[in-house]
Amino acid sequence: MWLGLGGALLGLPLGHALNVAAQQLVARRPDAAELLPGDRLVRRTAVRPPWVELGTAALLAVVAVRVGPSPLLPAWLWLAGWAVLLTVVDLQHKLLPNRALLPATAGSAVLLTGAAVVTGDWPALLRAVLSAVALGVVLYLMALVTPNGLGLGDVKLGPLLGLHLGWLGVAAVFLGVFLGFVVQAVLALLLLAARRVTTDTQLPFGPALLAGTLVAGLLTLG
Repeated sequence: MWLGLGGALLGLPLGHALNVAAQQLVARRPDAAELLPGDRLVRRTAVRPPWVELGTAALLAVVAVRVGPSPLLPAWLWLAGWAVLLTVVDLQHKLLPNRALLPATAGSAVLLTGAAVVTGDWPALLRAVLSAVALGVVLYLMALVTPNGLGLGDVKLGPLLGLHLGWLGVAAVFLGVFLGFVVQAVLALLLLAARRVTTDTQLPFGPALLAGTLVAGLLTLG
């Protein structure tokens, strides 16, 4: 209970910081005027509060409760925070910027290495690194086959997800990717039924992959 409360209390201010960061990440691009037309360019946050803030608080609370007082908790809280930022940017602009992906992946590697130091579970860290490479390669090959379904941003997201899922096992990697495709398919069907998109519309895939990874991780850790 206390971990969940702590996660929620941390998530509120962090969610606001992520909301601001998502806006600034796009506003500082050379093509910002095209991506943020009109008054959107001068907004302080990417999404009007309090939705990102409340969503981040809820997500961090769930992660804290499911992971528990474990050496893995900092790494999964780190992933959850970046998942919020990347989801907001990808949903709004169909972008997964390197300026977010690189520090997210590097931080995860550092935190998981710290977990290996504490637990002595070096095989899990090796498996995480190998899974990160493998998932990046698999997504790259998929992007070559279906360029309209996956972008290079999704490919670069693969190592971040592979690190976290690979630590938990090969089964978790497969489950996370599978759930990502399920989430994307369900979302596409719902949007088609609501006539919000057509069969030619290219939907961002990053949020679905992130959702699948978080669900698979929390199910495995729990």
